[in-house]
Amino acid sequence: AQQGRVREKAYGKQKIYFADQEQLPAASDAELRGLDGEIAALAAKVQALQQSCRQMEAELKDLNSSMTTPEMGREIAELRKDCASYAEKLERIKSATNHVTPEEKEKVCSEQKLYCKEWRRRKRMATELLDAILEGYPKSKKEFFEEVGIETDEDHNVTLPAAI
Repeated sequence: AQQGRVREKAYGKQKIYFADQEQLPAASDAELRGLDGEIAALAAKVQALQQSCRQMEAELKDLNSSMTTPEMGREIAELRKDCASYAEKLERIKSATNHVTPEEKEKVCSEQKLYCKEWRRRKRMATELLDAILEGYPKSKKEFFEEVGIETDEDHNVTLPAAI
């Protein structure tokens, strides 16, 4: 600092030393433009390298998450075994002799509709009758049902099937 090559600045109790830029040669405009161009080229190169690095990292992640050849072989063997068991099951189903004919199926469906319709009709009739009795009954509906011994569908968590 005493020789003038380094400058000194005091900030309170601290001193900062830095190179004296007045002794350095001044760069011309052409040199500055050349340095700016070099900075831009290097920045573009850095950007391209970062993009390439991201692509390679993504490819590495894909490769690490994919199956290896032995794992793929085991998976193929397992799938072939499953396929064989499904084919065998399909053959058993096809060869079964106790198939339901469309006529039988239609008959069962129509009977179910008939029985559900009757169930709804009788439930509605019983509900109307019980409501008429309960109009003049001094106790609650629950107490009446217990006294008479009536069990409802709801007591047994039974619901009517949906209409088909």
